[in-house]
Amino acid sequence: MNTASNQNIYISVDTGKAQLDIYVRPTAHFFSVPNTDKGIKDALKIIKPYQPERIIIEATGRLEMPFVIACIEANLPIVRANPVHIKRFAGAIGRRAKNDRLDAELIAHYGDAIKPEITIIKAENIRLMSDLVIRRNQLLSMQTMEKNRLQILPKTLHSTIKPMLTAIKNQITNIEQKLVKLIEVCPEYQTKNTLLQ
Repeated sequence: MNTASNQNIYISVDTGKAQLDIYVRPTAHFFSVPNTDKGIKDALKIIKPYQPERIIIEATGRLEMPFVIACIEANLPIVRANPVHIKRFAGAIGRRAKNDRLDAELIAHYGDAIKPEITIIKAENIRLMSDLVIRRNQLLSMQTMEKNRLQILPKTLHSTIKPMLTAIKNQITNIEQKLVKLIEVCPEYQTKNTLLQ
């Protein structure tokens, strides 16, 4: 593959649960790999020789993170793009058709036209803290729902709710203990925690 040209290369990744659809702009090379560790490694072997200006992937929640982390570890310029921005871009250029190849092509076009900032991923402990906080918030919401049910449902059903509340409370305590341990080993967060306390 001859990548020695004056054109900047923008590579996009359309993420699915089972597969990654990858498009190289401006060469129009399109390929798919399984969204697995092996598939990601295979994709990076193909991508690296292009020496891309940016690799753009939609922030879909969690599905894209193994690919994003693999790119960071390989020192590749990865961008986690906001799907709303890409959708607005599609509207602005009048793109309506949808299929895997066109979606991947659109994301690469967005990267080339907008040149979004390269993503900086937090250290592993910070990511873990973030995940724990998200999970704690989910559990707190579940706890609130169960407490509300306890107030409105007949007493005969309380025996099905109280064990759930106990389990949720234990999970919240467990997560909070993990957070405290992570704060203790992270100097940046130790300082913030001291200030907050």
